[in-house]
Amino acid sequence: MDLAFLHPLYDHQGPWASVYVDLSRHAEDTAHARDLMAESVGRELADQGADEATCRAVREALKELRHATDPHGRALFARGGQVILDTPLAREPLRPTAVHWAPLPHVSPLLELAGEDPVCVVAYIDRKGADFELRSALGSQDAGGVTGRQWPVHRTTSSLDWSERHFQLRVENTWEHNAAEIADALAVCQEETGADLLILVGDDRERRSVHERLPKRLQDRVVEAAHGTGSRLLDEEVRELREEHVTARAQQDLDRFLAARTPDGEGRASAVEGVPALVEAAREHRIDELLVIPDGPDTHREVWIGEDADQLAVRRTELKTLGEQNSWAARADDALLRSAVLTGAPAISVLPALPDTADRQDTPVGGLGALLRWK
Repeated sequence: MDLAFLHPLYDHQGPWASVYVDLSRHAEDTAHARDLMAESVGRELADQGADEATCRAVREALKELRHATDPHGRALFARGGQVILDTPLAREPLRPTAVHWAPLPHVSPLLELAGEDPVCVVAYIDRKGADFELRSALGSQDAGGVTGRQWPVHRTTSSLDWSERHFQLRVENTWEHNAAEIADALAVCQEETGADLLILVGDDRERRSVHERLPKRLQDRVVEAAHGTGSRLLDEEVRELREEHVTARAQQDLDRFLAARTPDGEGRASAVEGVPALVEAAREHRIDELLVIPDGPDTHREVWIGEDADQLAVRRTELKTLGEQNSWAARADDALLRSAVLTGAPAISVLPALPDTADRQDTPVGGLGALLRWK
């Protein structure tokens, strides 16, 4: 998950209100129910020690959502009487509301609720061109398309004399040209939309031809749907393809992490786990990707933070040794995610790659691990 959208949260010092609300219920009394929910969240923030201005800002922001048609929910982050970030969720929170008042914004739930449901472009391909559709957990919208050469595009079925073979060659050349144009346009569409997944729909040969012509950087983002030309994918089919993609990506990252734990010929491992090692890597700006198992035992562990992202330690006295005069206790996952955001490192929940049991072998110890970059 690219965490760049969280940058505004770290332009200000805390404490922070972090609020997750489920907006998936829509009924006649929804507006009234959301007003009550806003009041309840405001009271809970106040009970946790939030200032009145921030409680009021969150309460008013939630009341403005009384008629919102979000399919899932929202996450709001506020401080100093102002809502700094209001982001839609890609799936419903586990609880109707979750409220936190802490020195850092509680962003780790976003790895599950906002980050692991990829935006995708569905390309409906035929020999004359393609239509593109942008799909996400929030709905679908037209994303343009491309029209190739219109003639000739069909083979003849008569006997092949010289003129027929020449015609067939022109048909092939026309289609090859169109496939290349579709691939080029799809690559541009992916770059403009930031789509994580490309789904190709059409006849077998047409899908393959476009797939083969896409840039190498996109090959691991492409899946082909087994539908005929022109058929539209249902929401459930797109959801299943997105989930398969999420699982595959999580498994790839987990496999990379497990392989990187083994030291190389120089005795250096390219992955670390456990809070002390992760804190050290974060201080040195060496986290290349953060791996999280939400609600793992170490995610709740207390660490100490200073004003800057590289000012974090397992013990408060360590920060004083580093010259930091001000310090606060924070959750380990949120402190490490702050460091990841401000050093440009992505983060991923590897939960989709794990068995649905308590017996999870070969996972980051404590639910937190990282692939490292070397200076």
